[in-house]
Amino acid sequence: MTPRVALDLLQVLTDVLGAPGAGIALHEPRFAGREWELVKDCLDSGWVSSVGAYVDRFEAMVAEACGTSHAVATVNGTAALHAALLVSGVRPGDEVIIPALTFVATANAVSYCHAIPHFADVDDATLGLDPDKLRRYLGRMATSRDGATINTSTGRPIRAVVPMHTFGHPVAMDEVMALAADFDLAVVEDATESIGSLYRGAKTGGIARVSTLSFNGNKTVTTGGGGAIAMNDEALWRETKHLTTTAKVRHPWAFVHDKVGFNYRLPNINAALGVAQMEQLGSMLQAKRRLAEAYRQRLDGVAGLRFYREREGTEANYWLNAVVLDRADIATRDAVLEATNAAGFMVRPIWTAMHRLPIYASVPRDDLSVTEDLEARVINLPSSARHGFDILGKDTA
Repeated sequence: MTPRVALDLLQVLTDVLGAPGAGIALHEPRFAGREWELVKDCLDSGWVSSVGAYVDRFEAMVAEACGTSHAVATVNGTAALHAALLVSGVRPGDEVIIPALTFVATANAVSYCHAIPHFADVDDATLGLDPDKLRRYLGRMATSRDGATINTSTGRPIRAVVPMHTFGHPVAMDEVMALAADFDLAVVEDATESIGSLYRGAKTGGIARVSTLSFNGNKTVTTGGGGAIAMNDEALWRETKHLTTTAKVRHPWAFVHDKVGFNYRLPNINAALGVAQMEQLGSMLQAKRRLAEAYRQRLDGVAGLRFYREREGTEANYWLNAVVLDRADIATRDAVLEATNAAGFMVRPIWTAMHRLPIYASVPRDDLSVTEDLEARVINLPSSARHGFDILGKDTA
């Protein structure tokens, strides 16, 4: 028998989004600006590859959105994370603290550095790293030696921490930054899901020394596939730009590469798409917040689940809207997923916790009880901006 909560959620989805027809995606792009014009300009001019004016324009727009002075565009968000970790000092054999409840790219980027992911628990209030629990954990298992924090169990340096703003909801960054300072950890702010979100008035993506963004096809704004690294430090910007463009020394014709670099450059044609999308960022955010409000209003009073709302002092971009079951019950969660997807609504669970993946089953970790609880309770709803625009249109009709 289909649980009552599944039937209620189906009715909410129908009320907010309408009949699914051929199916409603979890998140799809919306092209309503100058995308055709700017991409065509690339085709007409022939500037479609890794150099071009649109790359520079896109980087400037990303920096503005993050409140930073510089940004480096990359081919995807994972490449951005990899490069950001490297320029933050992560080296082979280091450990990097990341949330256990995240997309696998966060852990993979650490592995690309030949470093070791070290999983920390998350906070039910933010869905991101729990800085208080992490502080207690580091206090028990780490020691300071020669200006570095050492894992006393493995003998390895813990070099960095990666707070990730889950679904666009900002992590408690003040507490994370204070913890990082106390334990000599570099901070790589994972803002891949949170462009446009605010934490105590500050733009996410510009709070730590270095941050990363994603512009995949399912993000708030997209370049098709793409990412970026944002920072204020000009020397760090030059180092990052150099590293992500094959470490080629500037010269009119000679091919001189002074280190092992990466071909992580974003093509100009993708950047053109990104420029057109960034021109619409404000309206996209307004539409997504209106969709979130429609969900919140309709879900009030629905028994068995709650809508995940931004917490006080933050403003979320609601990249993905989420509901949380009242209790951890995989059978009920999966029944909800089966019923909604069968009806044509692409509803998804949160990611499999990283420590449950065989590739990361043996890496260091704290107690992950909150992660494991949320894994069985969090469900994502269709969150495309176009639905928010539809609602805004009805509001003004």
